[in-house]
Amino acid sequence: MTIGIAFSIKSNLGISPVSTIPYTMTVIWGVEIGIATIIFHCILVLIQYILLQDRFGMKNLSQIPVGIIFGFFTSFSVYILSFIPESTSFLISLIYMIISIFTIAFGIFLYLPPNLIPLAGEGAMQAVSIVFNRKFSNVKIGFDVTMVVISAITCLFFIHSLGSVGLGTIISAIFVGMALKLIVKLYTSVTGKTVDLKSM
Repeated sequence: MTIGIAFSIKSNLGISPVSTIPYTMTVIWGVEIGIATIIFHCILVLIQYILLQDRFGMKNLSQIPVGIIFGFFTSFSVYILSFIPESTSFLISLIYMIISIFTIAFGIFLYLPPNLIPLAGEGAMQAVSIVFNRKFSNVKIGFDVTMVVISAITCLFFIHSLGSVGLGTIISAIFVGMALKLIVKLYTSVTGKTVDLKSM
């Protein structure tokens, strides 16, 4: 997933929705992106506690150290992809963004069905999915769009520009959830096994 985020940065079309709010914190207040990611993940864990209440457990709380690791690997992925040239055309930017979308969706697909500790973002989406009985992939789309809108409004208010939000951010917000649906459908058709993205 962090490689997907790095590709979204390379695209110059706007950062992936999963990192729009942390990056907005970086742009506006100068908070280092890794620290901003950790703060954002802690807020999302608090939201899970509010939603799940007595169903909130150690797996949810464990998302905080996972968020710390995620923040580190976001910076690390940007570093290891530094050899890839920045986009010089819209076509290359689009290719980077497509890679970003499917990499992030595939990352979600790999760690949610085995019921491992999710990232706080996906954990919050799972909480909404469970509490309101909605499909995870649909919640994913709504959650991403909400983060993009919050980031855009915040940037416009403080710095009078869209900041980290761009065309690629909007595309990713809509299509990561759709890519996840496609991956799940392909996996089911090939293996005959169903994938439950609602389980915590």
